[in-house]
Amino acid sequence: MFTRRAPGRTDDAVCRVAELCEEAGVRLQVPGEEVDKHGFSELPGADMGTDPDAATDLALVLGGDGTILSALRRFAGRDVPVFAVNYGAIGFLATIENSELDDGVRRAVRGDFDVLGIPALVTGDGRWLAVNDLSFHRRAEMRVAELGYSAQGTEIGQVRCDGLVVSTAAGSTGYNLANGGPVLAWGVEGYVVSFIAPHTLTARALVAAPDDVLEVENRSPEEPVDVATDGRIVCTLEPHERMQLRYRRKGALLAQLPGSSFYRRLRDKFGQLAH
Repeated sequence: MFTRRAPGRTDDAVCRVAELCEEAGVRLQVPGEEVDKHGFSELPGADMGTDPDAATDLALVLGGDGTILSALRRFAGRDVPVFAVNYGAIGFLATIENSELDDGVRRAVRGDFDVLGIPALVTGDGRWLAVNDLSFHRRAEMRVAELGYSAQGTEIGQVRCDGLVVSTAAGSTGYNLANGGPVLAWGVEGYVVSFIAPHTLTARALVAAPDDVLEVENRSPEEPVDVATDGRIVCTLEPHERMQLRYRRKGALLAQLPGSSFYRRLRDKFGQLAH
């Protein structure tokens, strides 16, 4: 079980999850980081302070999209679905809402859910993986970035901008959407390249094929560019340095209720922001 960074909203839910798991005869594993966060010395039927990278059948997340993404990255490439209860603002990736906690956890422990494969983006050296997006950002105190980008060895363009975002279908409703990029329905293969505040009229979003390798080059003579996976800065692209990105079809596994619809989710999650 994993919870959002600020524990206040999920303290009671953690206790209830433990009760439901004990009722179902399922062992709940609570990683050490969660024990420290919530300050619980024990929970009914739970193993406290466990290693989250040990044998796991299901990852239960109580949090928003950031916490869900963290779990998806952690279990990427492993046969461990992530069942997420929304305790965030939007929770686009959530399996259920927090008002459905009891029924949702009972479904989770029974295995009463579908599993959706979520693609990922991986850097050429395999060091970094992103489920939503991998992005390049100029630093606040520096000049605009100058980024060149190419696909399959063919240069497409060079853009002066505040940044460049490469998104999967799952991430296309995030940073990419804010950039004016297209929304890709879940199940569409490929990824989107879009730009943050481009300083040119010719910068347009691009949908690339899943087997196409993207290369991004920092063409600034002096300024480094920060690289982030799912909104977390992980490394720096120095002047004249390049980074390759690849699309990985089998990224992570997301639990969904039977009959869930991407389009209904899109309408409900983003339509509510207009009210």
